[in-house]
Amino acid sequence: MSTRPAGGPDTVVLIHGLWLNGKSWEGWKARYEARGYTVIAESWPGMDDVAALREDSSAVEHLGIAEIVDHYAEIISALDRPPIIMGHSFGGAFTEILLDRGLGAAGVAIDAAAVKGITKLPLSTLRSAWPVLKSPANRHKTVMLSPEEFHYAFTNTMTEEESQAVYNAYAVPGPGRVLFQGALANFNPHSPAKVDFKKDDRAPLLLISGGSDHVVPAAVDASVAKHYEKSDALTEYKEFPGRPHYTVGAPGWEEVADYAIDWAEQHALAGTPA
Repeated sequence: MSTRPAGGPDTVVLIHGLWLNGKSWEGWKARYEARGYTVIAESWPGMDDVAALREDSSAVEHLGIAEIVDHYAEIISALDRPPIIMGHSFGGAFTEILLDRGLGAAGVAIDAAAVKGITKLPLSTLRSAWPVLKSPANRHKTVMLSPEEFHYAFTNTMTEEESQAVYNAYAVPGPGRVLFQGALANFNPHSPAKVDFKKDDRAPLLLISGGSDHVVPAAVDASVAKHYEKSDALTEYKEFPGRPHYTVGAPGWEEVADYAIDWAEQHALAGTPA
């Protein structure tokens, strides 16, 4: 039986992050569909097939932030009513950018990569990104994490065996251009990762962090929430202690998924102002 509130959004758009694809949302997709939602969990352009990407990822080497955000903006703009937008990692940053464009009824950014203006970069973030950032040539390539690198970055609270199973199912090469654009956003006046922290007429935004996240430690998303205090639009921050970057699939993901949709339902109906 549907538990989706009458009169609210009828669609949830899920946006994955770097080194994953849309398949990584399969648990959330099924859970939200059981609540009565239409769930769109499309991959970044050209990144639908895990096995094919591992064989040849040259077709997505060009992908950057603008191309990916435009892809989701087109999907969202074609819907009959504004959806709930949720994103993980870089998908969380893309969620913020989409809300900044005036799209969505509510947004949830989970372990969100830093947008332009965020300067807090803990050492674990740099270590997680080093497989790409260590070589400028990777800006025009895709890079696949090793199982060990993936375990450190995504699944550090899980056993090596559990991490390997996740890696086998979901890990894909990531376009280096996306990470370089994110890392250099503060040096680019026209960065595609720019948002207006003072914007008052955007949809409500929830920022979720994991207390054991190596890629985007909780301090990063807490800093983002602080920046959004300049706006009268509703922004809230929630930390889940002990959760890794792969919070969308690590054991206990159901609690995070339910909190996210419950919050979005409540505030999409209530409207934008805090």
